[in-house]
Amino acid sequence: MLVAQKTTAFISFLLTLSSVVGKTPDNVSSRLMIHIPHSLFKEDGYDHREALFGVPPYGGSIAQTVYYANSDLCDPNVDTTKGYPRDDKGKTLGWQSPYILMVDRGGCTFVKKVRNAQRTGAAGVIIADNTCLCSDANCIANSDNPSCETSEPIMADDGSGSDISIPSFLMFKVDADKVKKELMSNQPVQLEMSWSLPSPDDRVEYDLWSTPSDVVSKNFLRNFKSIAKALGDRAYFTPHMYIYDGVKTHCISNDGENYCYNLCTNNGRYCATDPDNDLEKGISGADVVKESLRRLCIWNHYGEQDGVGEIWWNYIAEFMDRCNTPDYFMNEDCVQDCYRHAGVDGDKINRCISDSGGLEKDAPNAFLDLEISAQQERGVVVLPTAFVNTAAIRGQLTASTVFHAICAGYAEGTTPKICEQCSSCSDSVACVEKKGVCSSASTAPSSGQVSTHTFGWTILLITATFAGVGYWHYQKTREDMREQVRGILAEYMPLEDQDGGADGGSPMNFAMKGGTQPLFS
Repeated sequence: MLVAQKTTAFISFLLTLSSVVGKTPDNVSSRLMIHIPHSLFKEDGYDHREALFGVPPYGGSIAQTVYYANSDLCDPNVDTTKGYPRDDKGKTLGWQSPYILMVDRGGCTFVKKVRNAQRTGAAGVIIADNTCLCSDANCIANSDNPSCETSEPIMADDGSGSDISIPSFLMFKVDADKVKKELMSNQPVQLEMSWSLPSPDDRVEYDLWSTPSDVVSKNFLRNFKSIAKALGDRAYFTPHMYIYDGVKTHCISNDGENYCYNLCTNNGRYCATDPDNDLEKGISGADVVKESLRRLCIWNHYGEQDGVGEIWWNYIAEFMDRCNTPDYFMNEDCVQDCYRHAGVDGDKINRCISDSGGLEKDAPNAFLDLEISAQQERGVVVLPTAFVNTAAIRGQLTASTVFHAICAGYAEGTTPKICEQCSSCSDSVACVEKKGVCSSASTAPSSGQVSTHTFGWTILLITATFAGVGYWHYQKTREDMREQVRGILAEYMPLEDQDGGADGGSPMNFAMKGGTQPLFS
């Protein structure tokens, strides 16, 4: 009976987590404007929702002509000669890159639509919603579709969106219908998608929400230490650990019993998902919670003061290299080994864990409670998630992505030198590690074009190469001609002793003397 109760509670726990992931915080870092036609211009822009995948150009914008695909774009074989607007003869001449593509919602996932649009050359995508919100009476009154949706749609990643490099927005039906009407009347529409980060001062604050078992954030955690050190006091980092509230998810009963088995600590108060999906062996959710608290304490002692936390980064790297396996994840000897190599005082960390409330008793833990409150206040639902100046960073979590977002978050005129040196580098980590030296091979301007400096040197090199080859060919030709002349003269010019005179070697003298040997046989 007890096992059945625990299993039921565990399933209920997972269902609760799934419902939480369906929510998303308001996105205030992006803007959607229509410049042409002027009749659709709104000073404050259009309400929209930003995709949770793709890589937006933070601090930049995309303002391009809009084409309406008049399709759900679920088929990868996209016909770019269809859609709107069309010419006077009713034909679409083809979508001229760069452009923003408007696509109808439905038929397949958002990721598939945007991926297919990306393959056609689109710089950005607008998903046109096809259902009114139940709260929008104006939309319902003017819609042929009697149904409505009670909650706002979320442009979530279906798990395969890591290859999406272009941004996308979802535009609500009442507004998208106006844009489609213009385009289907063969009228031009110019739309702007822009992104900004709050820039309060000369120091940027950034956060990372993850868990010790998270796979996606591992490369970021390995590579970002050099950037954090280079930014120094111009940026302040705060690592957060995502903890599930066991009280809200009913993992702890009224009589104080833990219904979620080994997913939780503190008798069901603080929980984490099982990394290997095996409740009987391997790493448990309680193990993840314990490592999370350990990392919070290490940051409290070695990173909170300066916002850089070099020793914290060292510990994370050591743990991933030494202990990140089911056999060693909670092995105390392995953890002590990480402490030693990273420069962590283990006694301080153990005291911090105990003073915060510990993990064994049915009692609250101050640090873990703070994490739960912070994640609810920030609206964190997707892991891992990074924030720069309180704005969520979309797209793949990489050191370069976060570095570029941080560099875009400074107030005008306060950008650190390292940002100016390395923000245009495709390999920002290598540039920072070389103290601001961006090799020509790793320079990749965002437009995809070759820089003027590189182009000039390339032309100069090609010119010098052709000049060298031309000079060599000219000298070789002259030498070949000399050899031919020498050969002819050697064959037909009489030898000096045959002429019996010192001038016998002259062809003119030989001819004037009436030599009987013909010049040409």
